[in-house]
Order: sequence, then structure tokens, then C-alpha cells
Amino acid sequence: MANNQKAADDKKPNIFVRAGRKLKETFSELKRVTWPTFPKVVKATCVVLVVVVAFTVVVTGINYGLQALLDVVTKIGQ
Repeated sequence: MANNQKAADDKKPNIFVRAGRKLKETFSELKRVTWPTFPKVVKATCVVLVVVVAFTVVVTGINYGLQALLDVVTKIGQ
């Protein structure tokens, strides 16, 4: 009987109990998060948009240049 009791104590809780514990831990961590202020969010968003636009311009320029080079190379072959 003692072995059965020990085996039952060592058994992992079911998936719902474990998920509930993880969810509780997650919410307690979220309470400790320092959320950014609205001006910081706007500033960070603007930085991201500027970087995306800059990379788009660079990639488009490279694409245009390579397309022009390809046109020159294919016209020479004809």
C-alpha cells in the first residue's frame, strides 16, 4: 500500500493542472512588466517605419540597377 501511495504522489499532474499553473505564472509576470508610454511607442513605431522605407528604397535601387545591367547584357548578345 505504501508503494502505491508513493507512486501516486510522484505522478505528474494532468495537463489542465499544469496549464493552469503556467497561465497563473504568466499573468503574475505580466503584472510586473513595465509597459512603455504612448510617446515611446509612437517614437519606436516611427523608427521602424523609417528603417523599412530606407531598406525598401535601397532594395528597389539595387533591383533597378541589376535590371538595367541585365538589359545591357542581353542587348549586347543580340
